[in-house]
Amino acid sequence: GGYPAKLKKVLIVTAPLWFKAPFKILRLFVREKLRERVYTVSVAQLLSHIPRESLPTQLGGSLILDHNGWLSFCLQSMTTREESSLPHYDGKTPSPQKRIRTPTEIEISSSTNNINVDSWTEEGNLNPPSSASSGFSDDDSLHGDGAALTMPQLVDYVRDRGRSGLMQEYAEIRSRPPDGTFNVAKLKNNLPKNRYTDVLCYDHSRVILSEIDSDKDSDYIHANFVDGYKQKNAFINTQGPLPKTTIEFWRMIWEQHTLVIVMTTRVMERGRPKCHQYWETEAGSEAVYGQYTVKTITVETDPDYTVTTISLINNKTDESREVSHWQFTSWPDYGVPRSAKAMLEFLERVRRKQSSMVMALGDTWAGHPRGPPIVVHCSAGIGRTEYALMKGHLQSADLTDFDPGADDDSD
Repeated sequence: GGYPAKLKKVLIVTAPLWFKAPFKILRLFVREKLRERVYTVSVAQLLSHIPRESLPTQLGGSLILDHNGWLSFCLQSMTTREESSLPHYDGKTPSPQKRIRTPTEIEISSSTNNINVDSWTEEGNLNPPSSASSGFSDDDSLHGDGAALTMPQLVDYVRDRGRSGLMQEYAEIRSRPPDGTFNVAKLKNNLPKNRYTDVLCYDHSRVILSEIDSDKDSDYIHANFVDGYKQKNAFINTQGPLPKTTIEFWRMIWEQHTLVIVMTTRVMERGRPKCHQYWETEAGSEAVYGQYTVKTITVETDPDYTVTTISLINNKTDESREVSHWQFTSWPDYGVPRSAKAMLEFLERVRRKQSSMVMALGDTWAGHPRGPPIVVHCSAGIGRTEYALMKGHLQSADLTDFDPGADDDSD
């Protein structure tokens, strides 16, 4: 039940010939994200996947096997894990005997810090029915109708739930049926435009491109609008462009007047392509995609990310626009960064760049004060991308003096 987060790699060592032939056929029916993590290797190739000190001597490593010691380690690890999953009691949080209670309606007085809890749920489920971003009204927002929590309340809630409670809550979320349909993404002519067959676009929030020569299939790209804090369609969540969808990607950037692109993956990771190289990496170089010329003006490198200034030129109208491309490069595939500091600094610089570019537009921009949608993508568009979107939402809330008791209206 932990896939794909907990499963990083499957190594099949010295597979016999009778296994290799059917395996090559059967692996075609496995989900792509799982297929990428399964390898058939020889004993000699193990060292390229596993550190020598972690391999036993009979497999070319230096580890001396000690089964009894391993069992003792597992016992100690499990004991420590169970203790750490217990809530920390400081005299303020409920005791284990008390049922977990969660406020579903909180009234916060503007003149005091007193909180009146009018009703409580028995199971402690904070989740609102469905995010309004999955609804169909132009006035809806991502912020649900459920009561928001202050940071101290959130800390208490997490302590009350404990590790097992949070895992149960996550399982409940995963068990919910989809909030919408994927009919357009499943059309025969659109399926090749999806990087993964099991990661599709909602119909109701997908980005619709302008049709070319009345071709209805030309309006599809694997991308969805996502609300921000008090901002409708603040972001566009998309997959890493494929070679066959790069033209559509730049069409979307142009048609949505996007100023900033956030990329949270490398082009290649662990020897596998994660995203097509849809822009030029050297200053002064350019490439043509359909009716658009993509020219790199400047490149700024940092240990954790790269910032590229791009001139996007519409060859039909001779109009050009500046696009700022931000690629975060220190997020490991199938893992998390060692520290959140670099990512937080990166996203803060992204926010400031968007703000300065919107100000530079002046009266030529008549949309939301925070500007056009920021395009965010990784490879599939459902992992690292979601973190960036969540952090962007929180940044906007913090900058507008977020009050968890206030109404959230989309513009």
